[in-house]
Amino acid sequence: MLPLLFSQLAFAQSTQSITNPTSILSIFLSLLVVVGVIFALAYVMRRFNVTAMGGNQMKVAASMVVGTKEKIMVIQVGEEQHLIGVTSHNISHLSKLDKNIDIPVKGAYKAAGEPQNGAEAFKQKLVAAMAGKLNPGLEKDKTKDESRDA
Repeated sequence: MLPLLFSQLAFAQSTQSITNPTSILSIFLSLLVVVGVIFALAYVMRRFNVTAMGGNQMKVAASMVVGTKEKIMVIQVGEEQHLIGVTSHNISHLSKLDKNIDIPVKGAYKAAGEPQNGAEAFKQKLVAAMAGKLNPGLEKDKTKDESRDA
């Protein structure tokens, strides 16, 4: 009889504590703290690129989308390059490349005689335009230099 009465009393207290505004606020704030910690950890992982700390033994050299969920990728493992097909359910090795393709290095500028892609050409034109706007004397000096060269 006593255990039955105790369990009913405990059940009554637990239902009353959930409907108590203070406990609801406490639960809500705890949930906000947990979600905040998750977002903070995701930010730190993205900021410091934690996922790419594998020793850089494997790199994606090239990638091309061939469908809504399909890609063809060239990955470099050590000194070898392999062509793979990637779908939402499968990754297939298609072939090993006999001749390695060049991997573009981020942040490296090409020599003056080499062709540039559209993004690099736009970047250089934007830098030149911004330099002219920020320092108008620079643009005048360029035109004087160009007229002397001609």
